[in-house]
Amino acid sequence: MADSIVNVGSGSTVERQRLARARTRYMEGDAEGGKPKKQVEIVRAWADGRYVFLHAVHRPNEGERAYVTTAFFDTDDEGEITEYREVIGELEGPNPSGRTQLDGATEITDLDRTEENKALVKAMLENCLFPGARPDRIEEYFAEDYLQHNPNVGDGLAIVRQLAQGENRQLTYDEIVLLVGRGNFVATLCKANWEGAPLAQVDILRLEDGKIVEHWDNSEPVLEDDVNSGKF
Repeated sequence: MADSIVNVGSGSTVERQRLARARTRYMEGDAEGGKPKKQVEIVRAWADGRYVFLHAVHRPNEGERAYVTTAFFDTDDEGEITEYREVIGELEGPNPSGRTQLDGATEITDLDRTEENKALVKAMLENCLFPGARPDRIEEYFAEDYLQHNPNVGDGLAIVRQLAQGENRQLTYDEIVLLVGRGNFVATLCKANWEGAPLAQVDILRLEDGKIVEHWDNSEPVLEDDVNSGKF
């Protein structure tokens, strides 16, 4: 079992307690109660007030397969975990630009810009990827040398423009459920649709100087009458 968090950013004592409890909750039980052993690596993690976000890879059955996990924890005033939402997808890649779903920047910086960056990401989703998108505004939010970690597409703004402009686009966003950020990183959990089928969509964005410069994502279908409906 590995834990390679490079930098989680400074924060209040309560936020650090929340982060520690979320990490423990995520890592616990690997070999308890007859559960198959799994290898776990937490790649990115941060606390934002009452919320904690983790970006990880886990390999169940002693590494037989690999899955990307994006997890959101809610906590109470004492920092105890009260709710847990997790989106899981099979690890794929590398993409056409040679990037994986896990590599790239991890260091949390620009702590004084947390709220500014969260507001920018919220505005980007609403203005560029929700119904009634404004593709002419993409350059307001994204850097030209935008780095992409989605396993199916490469770097650059072409895919973003396609998502915003396509009349019959496959992926549409419907609602922001959670938006959790710290410094230069923001993670969102959204209700979305892939070709009309409900989807839990997680996006992780890194920002520099008021622009989105790097992106990771993870998604999982939400089936009717399935436990996944609890992701929201």
